This record gives sequence, C-alpha cells and structure tokens, in this order.
Amino acid sequence: MADLAQGRERLNRLWQNGTEFLGCPFAVLGGAMTWVSERHLVAAISNAGGFGVLACGAMTPDLLAAEIVGTKAGTDKPFGVNLIVMHPELDALIDVCSEHQVGHIVLAGGLPSKSVMARVKDGGAKLLAFAPSLGVARKLSRAGADALIIEGMEAGGHIGPVATSVLAQEILPYMSEHTPDLPIFIAGGIGHGEAIAAYLSMGAAGIQMGTRFVCASESVAHPNFKKAFIRGHARDATPSVQIDPEFKVIPVRALANQATKAFTQTQIDVIDRYRKGDLSFDEASLAIEHFWAGALKRAAIDGDVETGSLMAGQSVGFVEKEQPVAHIIGELVEQACSALSRSITRTTSLDEAVA
Repeated sequence: MADLAQGRERLNRLWQNGTEFLGCPFAVLGGAMTWVSERHLVAAISNAGGFGVLACGAMTPDLLAAEIVGTKAGTDKPFGVNLIVMHPELDALIDVCSEHQVGHIVLAGGLPSKSVMARVKDGGAKLLAFAPSLGVARKLSRAGADALIIEGMEAGGHIGPVATSVLAQEILPYMSEHTPDLPIFIAGGIGHGEAIAAYLSMGAAGIQMGTRFVCASESVAHPNFKKAFIRGHARDATPSVQIDPEFKVIPVRALANQATKAFTQTQIDVIDRYRKGDLSFDEASLAIEHFWAGALKRAAIDGDVETGSLMAGQSVGFVEKEQPVAHIIGELVEQACSALSRSITRTTSLDEAVA
C-alpha cells in the first residue's frame, strides 16, 4: 500500500503541469469524436475528473452554442471545444466559444494560421494544437500555442504516417529542453494506464484518449457501434487503402467491415472508368471522396455497422465492456499508479543492491 501511495504521489507530480493547465484532477483529455463527443459524454468526462472536449465537426455556430450550453447544464467543471481549421465559419465558431467563455479550444485538421490563433487567444481561451512532427511543434510553439497534442498513427479517424512512440521520442526531449513549461499531451493508441505512466515519465503533461470512451455508459453511440468496439481487436482497426497514387485518399483508421471492402472496389471501378474516358479526373476524385459521406453518422448514431464507418484507434482491443466514464478513468489512474509504484520499487531495490 505504501508503494501504491508513492505511485499516486509521483503521478500527481508528473502530470501537474497538465492538470494545472486543464484545471482538472486528471490530465486525461477526451479525444473529440464527431457525433460521439457531444454534451453527455463531455460532461461525464469532466465530472469524472478528466477533461471533456466537444467535437464541433461541421456544426454551425448556432448548433455549437446550443451544445456548449447543454454541456454546461451537465457539468460545472472545465471542458474544451475542438474546432476544425478548414471549417468555413471558423471565425464565427471561435466567437461563439468566446461568448460562452469556453476556457480551452483545440484546433485540429491542419496547421492554424497566426490570425486564427490570435483570435482564439484574444477571445480568452487557451489554445491547444496538434503537432505531427518536431518542426510543426516548434512552429506552433513560436506562434503562441499554449499546449500541444502529439497524435500518432495508432489513433482512430484521420491519421498521419508516424507512430505515437516515435513522435514522442522525437518531440518530447527537444521541447522539454527548450520549452519546459509548454504542456504536451500524447494521443494515439493509448488504452492502459501503463502507457500513461510511460509517456508522463518521458516528459508528457498528460494524454488524450478517444476510443476507450466510445463504450462509456454515458456515450450516445448506438448499441451496435459499441458492440463492434467490444468485439474488436487492435489488428481490426486498419487505415483506409489508397489504390492509385494519382487519386489521393486521406488515411482513416477504422474497424474493417463491408464498407471497407466496398471502398476498395469503388476506387478500382471509378479509376477504371476514368482511364476509359467515361469520367473526368474531377468527377472520379469526387466519386471516391464522397464514398464515405455520412458514413460515420450511419454507424455511430444509426447503428449501421456494415455500410457505415467504424472509426476506431488500435487501442480498441482494451475496450471489453460498457462501463461508466468514472470507472474507465479510475482504472487508468490506478493502472498508472501501479506502474509508477513498481518503478519506484525496482529503483529502490537496485539502489540497495548497488549499496
């Protein structure tokens, strides 16, 4: 018990920069998942001591305002809003966040401009941005980002080409040396407290996790969607395949289903029609791009897990049952404390052996 208490004390020290930045007991951000990270799940994460993040996605300013109000009705704890930098009404969405005194804004989906970053900060919010490389991390830091999120290819949804562990090794040591007070959160493939302890020990301020929260009791995801996650294994969460380099496909990690196979065949058929002259390049590109239109909602909300998109990270293998958010976060914290306490015990034993 003494070792476990030491582990908990060390955990609190390791993520103190993150908890102080977020204003919550546990530096665990809820990954913003379109259709799933809405008011109920976000409020539940914040109420459980983590930090919920609303997924704005393609919402209009009015819809976002209603979702923020709804979230505040469910929690008096801090939470954030995730905004996509390519949204045509981004400025208006930032203004909505400012009007409703949202304390943290996560900018995703691309590199934000300096003017957008200034608008966020001028509105009173702390700004978090995604850093897919050390170069981008340095640029965002110089541009005024208040915190960074490193997300590797193990994550669900749209992904980059580099693994979380490699990005962490590339970015954490450098940023810890040059910007030691800048909180950096790690995301992608995290489903167990052991990983949290490891990344914190490397210098991270906390973590972001989405997939584990899909099957929370408070999640509005359709029962069929949740069952697919509970049945899923790490190897089942695969990135979408690009058939022809001429027709770019942004990789999306999701559980393989009938739609996955259909998308591959659709690319083959469409590209064949393009080569024969039946379709222009733009028409062919549009046909491929539109294949997944509405697919996430079909699966996550409507329950069509065969033709919908089952966006999931490789940590889906850690999803074993539906359980309350508080239980999920509690398990992660206890696992992290246990890992850190074992580390303390091993270090003590080694010191004694050397002495």
